[in-house]
Amino acid sequence: MERKIDYKWIALSVTTIGALMSSIDSTIVVLALPQMMDRLGANLVEMIWVIMAYILVSTVLLLVFGRIADMFGRTKLYNLGFVVFTIGSALCGISRSAAQLILSRIVQGAGAALMMVNSTAIITEAFPPDERGRALGINGITWAIGGIAGPLLGGLILSVASWRWIFYINVPIGILGSVWGYLALKELSKGNRGERFDAPGAATFSLGLVSLLFALTLGIGLGFGSWPILGLFGLFAVALAAFFLRERRAAAPVLDLSLFGNRIYSFSVVAAMLQSLAMFAVNFLVTFYLQVVRGYDPLKAALLLIPLSAVSAVVGPVSGIISDKVGARVPATLGLILQGAALLWFIAVLSPTTSYLQIAVGLVLVGIGGGLFWAPNTSAAMNGAPRNRLGIASAALATLRQTGMVTSFALSLAVAAGSLPREVMMQLFVGTNATLGSAPQAAFVTGMRNAFIVSVVLCALAAGFSLVRGAEKRRDSRPSS
Repeated sequence: MERKIDYKWIALSVTTIGALMSSIDSTIVVLALPQMMDRLGANLVEMIWVIMAYILVSTVLLLVFGRIADMFGRTKLYNLGFVVFTIGSALCGISRSAAQLILSRIVQGAGAALMMVNSTAIITEAFPPDERGRALGINGITWAIGGIAGPLLGGLILSVASWRWIFYINVPIGILGSVWGYLALKELSKGNRGERFDAPGAATFSLGLVSLLFALTLGIGLGFGSWPILGLFGLFAVALAAFFLRERRAAAPVLDLSLFGNRIYSFSVVAAMLQSLAMFAVNFLVTFYLQVVRGYDPLKAALLLIPLSAVSAVVGPVSGIISDKVGARVPATLGLILQGAALLWFIAVLSPTTSYLQIAVGLVLVGIGGGLFWAPNTSAAMNGAPRNRLGIASAALATLRQTGMVTSFALSLAVAAGSLPREVMMQLFVGTNATLGSAPQAAFVTGMRNAFIVSVVLCALAAGFSLVRGAEKRRDSRPSS
């Protein structure tokens, strides 16, 4: 007699394929930037936008897609995301100019946003509250695996084939995921089809977030005190104020502000944003250190970061199981404390001659802390959201986390720019191998320590929010059978 596979595991398998594809793509593209710039005859600014277009679009569209998913169904939009991402990957592969590649990356980013915002909601609907931490931990493994597989796969592809194959490799995976999702996923939510979509709210939110992200990224080159950048920050503030005024009065707001009346949800979201703001810069700064100070090529530098991803992949599912039993506060807060300890370790030992063993110790602590934090914190946030608002709850969580990542990214490059000649810093960003003399090396290490001090403070704040979020109520958000 055949044993039927429980639907929850089928849903997890589909969302995990999407997460794996997205995670590999986020690391593999960076390695190919020098070759793409050479083969397409592109300039440095265009290559930076190959990265930033994807990040900007995938961040800005999260809240809009989350609201639409709550109205029309999460499974439909998730499957559409698979298709859009796959088409975008194929378009990237056949691009004949930098402009075409940037436009294709925008398509990819839209597909990624559709998958990102709905995958967490689909898992939350499919699993009971006492199993969500484990499920989210298993799903989170893919991001750690992508951190390992991306550099390895990218290095292998670039050594035997054109850069185009780093995008073509997504096509068969995307087709498999699209077909599997179409055949296997069920729509568990009824949707809120009677509600209207708040277009003015979506427009003001998008304008504000685009202004912020442009200010953060362009400020690295223009200077954060320049008038264009100050103008963008001002536009962000005005648009954000207009957005919240609109949402308070809208009958069916893009962002249901009542979500943040739930202490567990709101504190979990704030903790996630602060953790991203604190820790996303660490990878970039350590990567710069390995290239600038130690003289390693980009591929070797990426491979030396593997301990972080490997440890996180092991700890993630375990922390999810623990959170299912004892709640999120203990593992998530402990994870943040460990990440803060890792930063203090880096501050204490980092110098132009620090051994890799000492660096690896810090990376392992960062990986353990990240593995302990992510699944429990995400599970707590989603457990605190009502079932008919899972899409927008996931979207708000992802939007603030992504914004924290972009802000942290800008911070890391600003630190590098303050320690290095601008031309050297920009070369390093696209993966060329440039090293410094002893005096600039020491200055760069000092800049890293200063950035890590800021990150320690942010980790401490995140740990505070995590600790006082309150005890979780194990409410089942799945529809009754």
